[in-house]
Amino acid sequence: MIHAAAILISALILDLILGDPPFRFHPVRLIGSTISALERLFLKLGWSGLIGGALLASATIAIFLGVYLAVRSFLARLHPFLASVLDLYLAYSFLALKDLLNHATPVAQALTRSDLTQARAALQKIVGRDTSNLDAEGLVRGAVESVAENFVDGVISPMFWYTLVAVLSHLSGCPAPAAAGIVGMLAFKAISTLDSMVGYRSDHYLLFGRPAARLDDLANFFPARLSLIILYIGALFSSESGWNGWKIALRDRRKHPSPNAGHPESFVAGALGIKLGGPSLYQGEVVDKPWLGEGDEVVAPQHIHRSCRLVYRSSWISVLLFAAVIVALSAVLS
Repeated sequence: MIHAAAILISALILDLILGDPPFRFHPVRLIGSTISALERLFLKLGWSGLIGGALLASATIAIFLGVYLAVRSFLARLHPFLASVLDLYLAYSFLALKDLLNHATPVAQALTRSDLTQARAALQKIVGRDTSNLDAEGLVRGAVESVAENFVDGVISPMFWYTLVAVLSHLSGCPAPAAAGIVGMLAFKAISTLDSMVGYRSDHYLLFGRPAARLDDLANFFPARLSLIILYIGALFSSESGWNGWKIALRDRRKHPSPNAGHPESFVAGALGIKLGGPSLYQGEVVDKPWLGEGDEVVAPQHIHRSCRLVYRSSWISVLLFAAVIVALSAVLS
């Protein structure tokens, strides 16, 4: 189990050093390409309802779990080290901390130069809303919200499912808990990618994308709530108000239309002493989201930098916490 914990810590270090390489055969890009191909096939067959959406989600997860287990088994027969290299590569590929920070920072840099056009273009890369008419405050809020929400999806949730499946597999006698952890990570990433591609509420995807959206809600349910504890500890190491973040999160976390996004977003709003949310334009339609947080402080580029610092330090707390859980639970429950 020490090996499984080491894989997780090493994966975060590699992510921070290398980031997400623009590699055509990156695992997440392969998942996305497969989803697109299956979607075209199912729609051509007329499977555009709930059943088709459920089949799409099931097939995507099954294909990639099957491929991973087959490739890992082949490499393990050649040499156990090769199987460990595959596990580390996949764990690193499924974390997205550096990319999250690298996409948010240019928004703050452009706003510091008063370049709204560049700031809007930078933010458009990481949010689903229309950024073309956002003012400076709207751009800051959008970036901070994205940093907070994607902290769960890109960091905590992959670590959570890796840890949970690795520990459960160890208790059941599995000889390769790290591989089991990758199964958990891979299943989560497939679900997350499905949601980002078909989990919309538009007429086209209302039924077809619903299974992916509901699976994503379930997969992020516990990690989103766990994020409040981790962000609280991270705030203590980031000179932010952990207590105010906790207070605002308990008050506002259920106001968000998403069952999960409101947890980290409301905490970050409280910790930074600002308001997030409000009316936003999605696919030509105004969505009147409730305000999260309180205070009259004007949001500014510095709040993007502060949210990135909070998430960066919270990510280190996350990986050390999950690694400790892997080692401790395996020792106590064995």
